[in-house]
Amino acid sequence: MKRRQLFEFEDCPWFPKLFRNFMTDYLQFVSSQFNLFGGAVPILTDLLQRTSRSEIVDIASGGGGPWLSLIPKLQEDFPNLRIRLTDYFPNQTGLRNVESAFPETVEIESRRVDAKAVPSDLSGLRTQFLSLHHFNPDEVKDILRNAIAAKEPIAIFEAQQRDVEHCIRFALSPIFVLLLTPFVRPFRILRLVFTYLIPLIPLFVFWDGIVSVLRTYTVDEMLEMASEADEQQSFEWKAEVINGGQIKLPYLIGWPIE
Repeated sequence: MKRRQLFEFEDCPWFPKLFRNFMTDYLQFVSSQFNLFGGAVPILTDLLQRTSRSEIVDIASGGGGPWLSLIPKLQEDFPNLRIRLTDYFPNQTGLRNVESAFPETVEIESRRVDAKAVPSDLSGLRTQFLSLHHFNPDEVKDILRNAIAAKEPIAIFEAQQRDVEHCIRFALSPIFVLLLTPFVRPFRILRLVFTYLIPLIPLFVFWDGIVSVLRTYTVDEMLEMASEADEQQSFEWKAEVINGGQIKLPYLIGWPIE
């Protein structure tokens, strides 16, 4: 299946912040409640140990991503772990929920952070969850070049693959939005209004979900972009699809060669 660079509502600057936050709240709830990225824990653990890092800079954090479920597992090996959550369109309420759950571990970056130009003072392992597909190939290579220039390791995880099976799965996402919305926090009357009375949220999630599948990179494509970005071959790169239990996770990791 050929990759398509279509648009997602979440990416559009004109898209109302209210709807974007409702969507990232939903994604945060699903990824944490169902531990979608649990398979990333051993990979992150190995990468933190390999690079002697105890800080993580999460890129495109949205409403907090999977960190509510990941942090307790990572703290078993890294009790002094520090995580800074960043985004270009931050969902402040969602991010504060993660920060309040782990105040000694999590800090929210107040600046708007571009994944292609992370401020040099934000040091640590860079992570991205369910966001790489939002960027076109040139932008992906800029993200990787920025990490390479800063000599910071990077770990990128997706929760879908570009195939018919995942198109079908994501086509069913409006059903899950209808079923799970009452449990999403923080509670908002408008969330219920735009889910059940005026079902815009299920529609937006349906469109962005299908487009996400069509925009997702294969592991071979990720490795090829990493190779092109790393002209001096100063990083070690690895990309695979791992069985995360409920889902299979495509991922790309890279770290400086000592």
